[in-house]
Amino acid sequence: MKLVGKYISRALVWSVMLWLTACATPPPVAPATAVARFVIEAGAEQSAVGVVLPVSGVALRVRPKPVITEFDIVGVVEAQVEMGRCLAFRLTGGAARDLYRLTGTSIGSRLVLLVDGRPLGARVIDRPIEGGVIFIFAEVPEASLARLVTDLNNTVALLQEQAAKAR
Repeated sequence: MKLVGKYISRALVWSVMLWLTACATPPPVAPATAVARFVIEAGAEQSAVGVVLPVSGVALRVRPKPVITEFDIVGVVEAQVEMGRCLAFRLTGGAARDLYRLTGTSIGSRLVLLVDGRPLGARVIDRPIEGGVIFIFAEVPEASLARLVTDLNNTVALLQEQAAKAR
């Protein structure tokens, strides 16, 4: 009888230890994300929201509804162009077509990048944007660009993973 009690005691101790170990396991850490959206500058008679770019201090009136959302973006990279380092946002096929039509009728307006609701960059629409890639300079220190790209791509990956699970 003592032997059975001894085994039960040991089994109980091991069970408690395993349970405590499982409870002490930290939850998985989610990668840092950043949500990018693009809005377009509003005309004089259109409803608008005011935004101010962080470095240049340029104040813009933009339409409140985004024209490109995080669901339209399939990837972001740092790009080196003639004027320096910028962000290149690659869009889905449908978003690329919509952007081409929109920018074709909005020449002279500005396309504004919002990241997590904060304005970080703007570009003048000088012609219809073709090819489904938006190049835009972000008003952040150049050293921060790589981290911003990583966070934006984490969001893209997370949304694609969620979409795949929903299918």
